[in-house]
Amino acid sequence: QEQLVESGGGLVEPGESLRLSCVVSGFTLKGRTIAWFRQAPGKEREGVASIGKGKTFYAESVMGRFTISRDNDKNTMYLAMDRLKPEDTALYYCATIRDQVVFTDDLYLRPWVYPFWGQGTQVTVSS
Repeated sequence: QEQLVESGGGLVEPGESLRLSCVVSGFTLKGRTIAWFRQAPGKEREGVASIGKGKTFYAESVMGRFTISRDNDKNTMYLAMDRLKPEDTALYYCATIRDQVVFTDDLYLRPWVYPFWGQGTQVTVSS
């Protein structure tokens, strides 16, 4: 059974950092595009970062502050978040899709592209 489990969320003050992890089981991360999304209350789910097929994408709102990475040997993906802002507060999800699925660059941060999702980890940025 394919499973993704996020961790690392929490309550931090503006300007602080967090690193989210997403451990996958039931499949290997090799040959997969991975992505992080977030959803704040009352808002649509939005793409934060994605990496796959030699390409990396970031939402403009997090560029220069967030870094997506992966460790295929540990079957784990990460999202390092620096200089956090109150507007980064949201439930953060990891997601994957097999690299055999072909889609254009503008779709890497579209949630409907990804069939496999974790349950989310809450990030709250507040003073």
